[in-house]
Amino acid sequence: MYTLPKIERFNQNVLSKYHIYNSVFITLPFDAIDNTGVLLPLFTEVCDNGFKNNLSPVEIVNSFAKKYLDNVSEEEKIGLMFRFIQYVERQIVLFDAIEDAAFPVVNNMEGKGSLRDVKERADTKELKQELQSFLEDFNIRTVLTAHPTQFYPGSVLGIITDLTDAIRENDLNKIKELLAQLGKTPFIKKDKPTPFDEAVSLIWYLENVFYQTSGEMLQYIQKNIFKEKSISNSIINLGFWPGGDRDGNPFVTTEITLKVADRLRTSILKSYYLDVRKLKRKLTFSGIETIISDIENKLYRSVFYSTGTIYITLSELKDKLNEIKLLCIEKHQSLYLDDINDLINKVNVFGFHFASLDIRQNSKIHNKVIKTIFDSLGTGNENFKDYFTYSSEKRMELLATISGNISSDLFNDEMTKQTLDSIFAIKTIQENNGELGANRYIISNNESALNVMETFALFKLCNWENPSVDIVPLFESIEDLKDADKIMEQLYTNKEYAAHLKNRNNKQTVMLGFSDGTKDGGYLMANWGIYKAKQTITTISRKYGIKVIFFDGRGGPPARGGGKTHKFYASLGSEIENQEIQLTIQGQTISSNFGTTESCRYNLENLLSAGVANQIYKNESINLSDSDKKIIDELSEIGYQKYLSFKNHPKFIPYLEQMSTLNYYSKTNIGSRPSKRNASESLDFADLRAIPFVGSWSQMKQNVPGFFGVGSALKHFETTNQWEKVQSLFDTSLFFRTLLENSMMSLAKSFFPLTQYMKNDTEFGDFWQIIFDEFQETKRLLLKIAGHKELMENYPDGKASIKMREDIVLPLLTIQQYALMQINEIKKGSGDAKLLEVYEKLVLRSLFGNTNASRNSA
Repeated sequence: MYTLPKIERFNQNVLSKYHIYNSVFITLPFDAIDNTGVLLPLFTEVCDNGFKNNLSPVEIVNSFAKKYLDNVSEEEKIGLMFRFIQYVERQIVLFDAIEDAAFPVVNNMEGKGSLRDVKERADTKELKQELQSFLEDFNIRTVLTAHPTQFYPGSVLGIITDLTDAIRENDLNKIKELLAQLGKTPFIKKDKPTPFDEAVSLIWYLENVFYQTSGEMLQYIQKNIFKEKSISNSIINLGFWPGGDRDGNPFVTTEITLKVADRLRTSILKSYYLDVRKLKRKLTFSGIETIISDIENKLYRSVFYSTGTIYITLSELKDKLNEIKLLCIEKHQSLYLDDINDLINKVNVFGFHFASLDIRQNSKIHNKVIKTIFDSLGTGNENFKDYFTYSSEKRMELLATISGNISSDLFNDEMTKQTLDSIFAIKTIQENNGELGANRYIISNNESALNVMETFALFKLCNWENPSVDIVPLFESIEDLKDADKIMEQLYTNKEYAAHLKNRNNKQTVMLGFSDGTKDGGYLMANWGIYKAKQTITTISRKYGIKVIFFDGRGGPPARGGGKTHKFYASLGSEIENQEIQLTIQGQTISSNFGTTESCRYNLENLLSAGVANQIYKNESINLSDSDKKIIDELSEIGYQKYLSFKNHPKFIPYLEQMSTLNYYSKTNIGSRPSKRNASESLDFADLRAIPFVGSWSQMKQNVPGFFGVGSALKHFETTNQWEKVQSLFDTSLFFRTLLENSMMSLAKSFFPLTQYMKNDTEFGDFWQIIFDEFQETKRLLLKIAGHKELMENYPDGKASIKMREDIVLPLLTIQQYALMQINEIKKGSGDAKLLEVYEKLVLRSLFGNTNASRNSA
């Protein structure tokens, strides 16, 4: 049977349906004034034509008012804009639901990158044994974080789920009902969520998506690759940050950490209970019925009649399920064996922890805590009295000898108490949920081996002689990435730390931060810096017999390490250790890539397939040659210098503060943590978090972190008659091609007509022109190297999705810029100062919708 091309499937199942359901949606009245839905398409058209004719957002709004509104006041105009926002926010939800519903139709679920494709390729190449060996050792770890890059409250996420189901069934009445409900449901949270609120929101995905999807994938692997044999390896692991990520978040307390861990345990036990109930209806056989009833009863009491008491242990649950399996095979002709195996596999993966709760804190905090401890108590050892006057080498030696049994109650300093309590909390969680409940401590802003040893010393001071915890340094800045291998060698050669690694099976996890790397060094240097750091850390780890595992801190857009993520992993080659793929998924990346069982399975299978491609179908041609590396070195250095001169421009910070939405992130109720790492009034670039930084450029549709410096770097090779070098590299290197294709995505999501009015600004005109010129050069040269006439033309469905979202959101972008222009006029002394607050509210409200519309950035 002929299958339509992907773009045609997208047009039929997404675009056409959106136009049909949107025509229903805009006729629904959500308030006393029912002409908003009629006026919105007219406003969109005026915006579109206005930008084509070089009008500013203020000119566009005023021309719309003059043409379609009868002599309205500014207050009435603002009221209509708020109602436009209300509609557009919900149009984005409708588009999300339609894309989710169409996902398995638009994407080939059994095609390249799927488990079926992996299995069939292994069969064809007679590599079945190799594939089994690989799957006994390889793991994917997706780590859910609550970083606020999507702002839907739980009630709206529930409507998206129901709407997706109704659209799949083409149930028009149900769709109309849900759209009406959507119109009446608030999108804005009155209060900031607590870290526990964030955890509960993400646990929904664990219960409703990952639990089922992981079970299905393991079932397929067991039946089709292992031919019903049990798998000792979990293959899929889940990580979790809400409630454990303390870096810059004063609201993550020990109480919250323990509460989240308890909720994770209760959630997985509830999931098992619901599966056991279904199994009980099937396993009505003699000898089995009593065993499964006993399991059901104990799980029920543990979930619904318990304040923490668990009436069944993990080992007892596993033993009883395996007993049922054996009886089923021996006495009942293996009836319902698939269902039993499915539950056994889930129990093996999720234990009583569901997802491993990572604890994270900043190295500077640890340093202060160490100082407080040594100043307050000493350690019974006079050598520590002058600790901070010693060289780092002597400090390392001293820390290796430390031990103790201190209590947080001994200290008045709140940060010291909280940091020590977080270590005791890990012990408690391991006792209640098993070791996998919390067994990693991540050190952000890790700049030295001393940072790791100070953290390790805190565990030893808390009476933990052999901590069953991995200490994970996080390298983020360009300088730290360059020094990472030397830092790791210092640790591997430290006798005390080497002994710790031996207790951890000689495995060392290293985290690398794409978001802060890009903020620090620009797009090319951050990505290349991380690639080189992985190579050098791999080399040094292999030298000392350590299996290094890389954990990537990735966001949604390419500027934060997103884009075609699985292609990056497939392109790494044999010089980078790749026996596990670990990455953070957050915000819109969770809902867009893992929000339904179909999209979750598709993306998990693609990650697994990327690992297979690297390990089993080793293609040495993927490895970059010395000359390839030299070219990328030169490109990234030129791009880095261009970005540094831009970042150091005297108007850089003022531009972000005065012309973007940067200052508004701190006023939103979108996440529990502050938008800066400190509470000072002035904006310190180093303390600025990557999310508001990248998000502010995105709100202006300038997407600077995803392309700035790329055009200048490529132009150097063009003007020095070396173009064939970069062209050849693009044609032959999957890594380099993926790097540039992801930058193209950033360009495709930029829209400079929105802010072209800024080029006439007396203060910021020249600065805006710098950004626009680099955009133009990058676009020209990326099209040249790809041989394309338009950006992303080799991903027509992705391009079409982006265009549709940009069309939907155009009124919001215009309204936001209109409000920012009015605010700047008021601050200059003209305009109506009484309206300042309401213009700021317009900026905030449009910020929500603009960000939610960008979910396909991943």
